[in-house]
Amino acid sequence: MAKKGNRVQVIMECTEHKNSGMPGTSRYITTKNKKTTTERLELKKYNPILKRVTAHKEIK
Repeated sequence: MAKKGNRVQVIMECTEHKNSGMPGTSRYITTKNKKTTTERLELKKYNPILKRVTAHKEIK
């Protein structure tokens, strides 16, 4: 039976890496409550390609 609820899975992508033009991507998958957090999520996560913590924004 499927779960009923307001939590949805979202994909986070590094904004600094995307703008730098370097090959590859840094993406994370997380969940959020779509009723309480209606705007796009932005978190600081580790980017293994740039080897530092960068801002990751929700893309889907």
